[in-house]
Amino acid sequence: MSSRPAPLTSKMATTQSADTMGSWFSELDDVPTSSGTTPQPAARWWKGSGDGASEPGAAQRAEGSPYARMYRAFLAARAGLGVMLIIGVVTSALLNRSIDPEILAVAIGYAVLSVLWWWWPSQRVHRIDPDLHMSTRQALATVGVDLGSFAVLSFLDRGFNINTAALMALPVLMTGVFMPRFMALAAAAAATLILLTGAVLEGVLRDNLTTSLTPAGLTGFGLFAVALLVSELSSRLAREQRSARGSMELARQQAQLNRLVIEEMPEGVLAVDRQGRVRTANPSARKLLSAHGLTPAAPFQLRGVPAWEPLVKSIEQAFTQPRRVDDSRELQITFDDHTRRALRMRLKFTRGRDTQNQDDVCVVFLEDVRTVQARVRQDKLAAMGRMSAGIAHEIRNPLAAISQANALLAEDAISAPQQRLTSMVADNVERLKRIVDDILAVAPGARAPAPAIDLERLVRAVVDEWLKLHPVAANASQLKLDTSGLPPRDVGTPARVIFEPEHFRRVLVNLLDNALRHGSSQPGSIRVEAQLLMLQDQSPQALVSVFSDGLVIEGQIERSLFEPFFSTRSRGTGLGLYICRELCERHGASIDFRAHPPTQRHRNEFYILMPLAEFASPAP
Repeated sequence: MSSRPAPLTSKMATTQSADTMGSWFSELDDVPTSSGTTPQPAARWWKGSGDGASEPGAAQRAEGSPYARMYRAFLAARAGLGVMLIIGVVTSALLNRSIDPEILAVAIGYAVLSVLWWWWPSQRVHRIDPDLHMSTRQALATVGVDLGSFAVLSFLDRGFNINTAALMALPVLMTGVFMPRFMALAAAAAATLILLTGAVLEGVLRDNLTTSLTPAGLTGFGLFAVALLVSELSSRLAREQRSARGSMELARQQAQLNRLVIEEMPEGVLAVDRQGRVRTANPSARKLLSAHGLTPAAPFQLRGVPAWEPLVKSIEQAFTQPRRVDDSRELQITFDDHTRRALRMRLKFTRGRDTQNQDDVCVVFLEDVRTVQARVRQDKLAAMGRMSAGIAHEIRNPLAAISQANALLAEDAISAPQQRLTSMVADNVERLKRIVDDILAVAPGARAPAPAIDLERLVRAVVDEWLKLHPVAANASQLKLDTSGLPPRDVGTPARVIFEPEHFRRVLVNLLDNALRHGSSQPGSIRVEAQLLMLQDQSPQALVSVFSDGLVIEGQIERSLFEPFFSTRSRGTGLGLYICRELCERHGASIDFRAHPPTQRHRNEFYILMPLAEFASPAP
């Protein structure tokens, strides 16, 4: 039996690359979250893994910080100011003005320090924390150097007439942005003292103290105002940045929650565009679109796969023709191995159905029709199941009394008619007991955890016991057992599954009885296979299949195979396969039927799919 998924056309992967020019204050989409990732808008969950640009690295996230951008801008401004000071001094010398060599030395020294600090690699990508601001080393290398250099220039300037007041704006601005308000006011106070000291010296030398102090005082007042204003703006930026981070973190968590809900939905969900390209698909949808296992992860193309043609036609029709919101339809999918699956489909649109809009996305909800029908039946049978369990308990006592009374009558039965009647009563009492036991077997209740069993050993033991009870089948060699798909016992660890041995025996015996009853009774009419399946994107699973060469089960009967009280025999209870499914689901396994093409001898296959013990989830 092949376990390959339905064929797919080549994937269509798209990548987006955009070089955007960002300002100092990066947009909200660039704000890194606490986890270090850049969250995507929750409204675009259908984009899939192949539609977004790659996640930025740590250096990119650091460079994207607004504070880091402003810090690098200030460093560049300092470097440019140092170069301009040198150009100004040289220009003054060319104009034959007397220049103090110390001023030129200070200008060159300031320019060299500023350029080196701006060029230093650690400062080009350094991240500034809005709460911690600049470190002591950074403050001394920037604000400290600026105030010291500008103070020396102010005291040495006698003819170049450097506008020290304008230069003092740069360190005041830096402290206002990157340091606490107290430090910003301290820097403004230091700059004001430098200006006032220079004004006093100039006033004493030129005998115009009042004229020199007034501009210096007004400039100092302006520096204090600038420090307060910039500090307030910086605090507001920090609050907005924290608020943006919090909002983006909530959006990221909501997007993860939505993605988790969609991934865990039992209903299949596909996001398909007008070109038939599946942008995203949850595991349930990928399972429904594959004969066995899962289809490859999205994105992939729906068109070009014959099995999916009914789905493609329905989606194309929905894009072009308006439909009612609550409208749904059923479609039949036939895979390459001729297995069929009936699906119920519902459609939703993320935008209006404008034929000119090529960006519309259709959200497709898929369900297996058998699952829908089983859910409806389950709702109807829930109350009846509880009532049946209670009735079964009550029937046991009258049955015991009838059986005992019939045994007493059988002792006095002399004539053949009397013995025949007591035998009929005993047979029907046993039949009723079996029905009661079947009902109680699937009744809810606490049960001990199932053990891990050696699958190959148990399958062989059950088959041997069954052959001893059916010597006709054994003598005719009707049954063939094949366990070559399991790991050899002398090579590695045997395949182990979580299953109650008695329950597994009951399930397998029921399938063998059905195969014998409906088979051709020819040699090899029944075949039992056990193997391991390595399904894509899934853990390894064990598969036990029972094949028979009888007449293929028709579609109408196939849909009702696992319904309770459904039987094709007049004396059948209709609980056999229903109990098998309940027992399998109790242990995390699944049982199902599939019909094979006429080219194969064994067209009927009942299979049990079980997770291996090391991958099995604990039973509820």
